[in-house]
Amino acid sequence: MRDSVASITTAFNAVRVLPRQIDALLAQTVPLREIVVVDNGSTDGTRQLLAQRYPEITVLPMPTNLGAAGAWSAGLQYAAMQRRHDWVWAFDDDTVPDLTALDRLLRGLDEAEIAAGETGMLAGMPVHGPSGASYPPLLWRQGFHRPPADRMRPPVWFADLAIASGLLVRRELVEQIGLPRADFFMDFFDFEYCLRARSRGYRIAVVNRVQLSHQVGEARAARLPGYSGLWPNHAPWREYYMCRNLVYLGWWLYPSGPTKWSIGRHLLRHAGGSLLFGSEKMACIGKMMQGFFDGKRAKLGIRFGPMFRPAPSP
Repeated sequence: MRDSVASITTAFNAVRVLPRQIDALLAQTVPLREIVVVDNGSTDGTRQLLAQRYPEITVLPMPTNLGAAGAWSAGLQYAAMQRRHDWVWAFDDDTVPDLTALDRLLRGLDEAEIAAGETGMLAGMPVHGPSGASYPPLLWRQGFHRPPADRMRPPVWFADLAIASGLLVRRELVEQIGLPRADFFMDFFDFEYCLRARSRGYRIAVVNRVQLSHQVGEARAARLPGYSGLWPNHAPWREYYMCRNLVYLGWWLYPSGPTKWSIGRHLLRHAGGSLLFGSEKMACIGKMMQGFFDGKRAKLGIRFGPMFRPAPSP
């Protein structure tokens, strides 16, 4: 008998983008036992859309925006701990899997466990739709590193860090290591969860043939002599959480000289990118500095967020 798989989607003011994902989840060649949407206090009609167009979907309404971290935690609590599905497939509201993605992930699980024993998480390859750029899962070597090309060549390989959207998580892992940290609110909560899983001996398998369309903020092209890529162009409040949570991870959860040095270099490069390519340069730098000091002081929780922005018109 095939394992029970449920999906959980974190949604905030997603009325424009969510139908594409829900339609893709409903049409999977391996049917999901349950599709769950954690509505993070949307004000644009997201909940009404789900009730009218997708009455078979389970909706978990949050009283306010708990961020991607809080919503993922609530979704895992429901799907893994309460409903006891064997696997839980996590999504942001703008990620769209192809119709064979779940089947390919589960086939990859068989290959991964033949190669290396029990696997706690399965990840695909996130791809930025407009540009085709991929964002592979990463390695952790007292700081995060992009895997070399030869490591990513096999159909199934193993990483240390993967983003939550598109990540398939085994229930047993949730039971053993607990839920994601809701106090991170946004960003790096998934990396922290992966590192927690890896510290308990769980493997994270990457299935190359599973590609997931995933948006990266309001990305724009970034070009310098000898370099071209995408700049995510995050809002200042988002830069705060990225900086704060990464610093907290390096100064409190996995402290070492090399880790701090690696994180410091990353933040300096990111600040430089913000000055070169960002649309709110000084506001972003200011929030990054605030995040750096709050992370060093272990000052977590919700400070800023999109709940203070007006909802887009439908």
